[in-house]
Formats: sequence, structure tokens, C-alpha cells
Amino acid sequence: MSAVNFLKKAKINKKDEFYTQLGDIEKELKYYTKHFKSKTVYCNCDDPKVSKFFQFFSFSFKKLKLKKLIFTCYKNKDLNIFSKNNSKKAIYLQYNGDENKNKVHGIEEIGIKNLNSDGDFRSPECIDLLKQADIIVTNPPFSLFREYVSQLIKYNKKFIILGHQNAITYKNIFNLIKNKKIWLGHSIKSGDREFQVPDDYKLSSASKRIDKAGKKYVRVSGIRWFTNLDYKERHQGLILFKKYNKKDYPKYENYDAINVNKTKDIPIDHKGHMGVPITFLDKYNPDQFEIIGLGISNSGKEIGVKPYKPKHKKFRKEVQKRGAVDGDLYMIVDGIVTVPYARLIIRNKKKL
Repeated sequence: MSAVNFLKKAKINKKDEFYTQLGDIEKELKYYTKHFKSKTVYCNCDDPKVSKFFQFFSFSFKKLKLKKLIFTCYKNKDLNIFSKNNSKKAIYLQYNGDENKNKVHGIEEIGIKNLNSDGDFRSPECIDLLKQADIIVTNPPFSLFREYVSQLIKYNKKFIILGHQNAITYKNIFNLIKNKKIWLGHSIKSGDREFQVPDDYKLSSASKRIDKAGKKYVRVSGIRWFTNLDYKERHQGLILFKKYNKKDYPKYENYDAINVNKTKDIPIDHKGHMGVPITFLDKYNPDQFEIIGLGISNSGKEIGVKPYKPKHKKFRKEVQKRGAVDGDLYMIVDGIVTVPYARLIIRNKKKL
């Protein structure tokens, strides 16, 4: 089973809570150290008893000079998704650091309480905690990613969260990216990531394993960090060396832009619009490029992507079988109507 199909199945089954590995957390959060000083961090999708986010932040509390650490986890009415024990309520935890200076997280220092609600991040109880926080760091349910990000924006929160790269094509997420309200993190550029999954998961993915302790893991491709905290590496310019030619960079038939198949092949001397893969955002420097729009479906229509030309409409029926719709960019390659995978429309801001 592909990673995308695995995520779709998880969404249908309402079991898309994947436990992030400590190494992935460490590799990303090192770029934001300066942002954490005197801040309250809230992880609102994590059981501290099993969460690697709690392990990272509790042991880095002094180093990061945190003010407070808050954790909440969701207690499903039918199944305790996060917790390892048989508690009947969701958990709330507050940690203010090693107050007795013995380098041990004592029970007296970790204020564990039961929530009155089920711990859903949308509950009034969790929203009240959200309002207290400065930075949100977690791996939210993939099926609720749109709603989760919308809540963070509504309450004007800084955040570092994990999601799937397909979220880039969600209209509300893309508009935030286009308007430089959120962007991708730095540590994950390609490949897949391994997540621990609940014990009752039925692992049908080929990218799976069970360790010696019986814990289940699955590898998922296309994972990215999403954030609105700036870091210096985000402003490193993409080095361009190729030059434009008509053969390697065909024009779209329904939009005035050229197609670029790989980010590294963006021509240095093209002044107009270019369609690039969404993975371009891994290298996106807002000082170097401007994002014009997204060339798929209704988003494509909004930026002026036109319907099929009359002479190409005979190909439309066959193309639609592959999922293409009005608003999708298309070009003619060797006489065949070709619809590339999702394309961002960009232009080079630098003077040539």
C-alpha cells in the first residue's frame, strides 16, 4: 500500500495519530532555539507518557530557557488512542522545570490532571490552554490538518507542526503559504519518515515493522514540517545555472508559463511565470521568488488557467480518466495532451 493510500485509510478509520520519533524532533527544533526563550510551549495532541515531544522539551527545558510546558491528549470515547494505561479520562500536564534542582522530573514537579472533556484540541477546555501558550509544537491528526491550522491562525499562535506535503494543495493552507503566513521547515526535504502507531493498528502498508517489544511502526513518505517561525536557512538563495530553451521548457497551452519538471532545473534567465513541482517549497526563498498561485482545479481558475482549447477537447475525456479537471495546467508533448502533477506558479524576483 502506498503512503498516500495508507493516510487515506487512516483518515477513514479515524486512526491517524502517528507518534513522532525523537530524532526527527531534534533535527528540526534545533533551528528555532532562539524563539523558545521565556515562552510557554503547548503540545495539544500528545500523551506525555509516550510522547517524544515531552521527552525532548522536558530534558531541554533549561537549555531552551522555557517558561512553561503544557501537554494534553485526546481520549477517544471508544478507544484510548494515546494512553498506555486504562485511565478513563484525557490528561492535562503542566511542567515548570526542575524546580528542586535534582535533575529528575519528580511527580511533585509534573502537574498531571484529568481533563473534564475528551481532550479534543477544539474543546473549550483545550482552547483556554491554547490561549495561554506562545508556541504550539506537535503532530496533529492528518485528517484534521485544515481545521487544526485554521485554529492556530485564528488565535494568532506561533507553531511548528508535522503534516503531509499534500496539505500544500489545500486551499486554505496554500493561501497561507502564498501570503507568507506559513512555510515549510528545514530538516525534511524528501524521503519518508517512520512513526510509531497504536497497538491496535492493522498494518497493511509494505513500509512497516514491529520491534522486539511488539511496538508497531510505519514509514510514510511526503512528510513535512510546517511553521510560521523564521529561521536563517529559509533565506538562502537557490543556486540556478540552467538557461531557458523551448525544448526543455515547454509552454502550457492554457496559461502563459513554462513547465519546469525539477526545482534544480529552474532556468536562471527566464523572466516570466514558471510552473514548478510543489516540492519547490523545500527550497523556497521568499526574497528570491514570488509565488503566483497553484495550477490545479479551482485554484488554477482563480489565476487564469483557461479551459481546453477547441482543438484539444477530443483528448479531454481520456485525460479526465486520470483525474484532470478544469483549472489544471496542460501542455502538448510529442503531440499528446500532458497534464503534469500539481504545479506552483512562480516567478524569479531577481533582476536579470
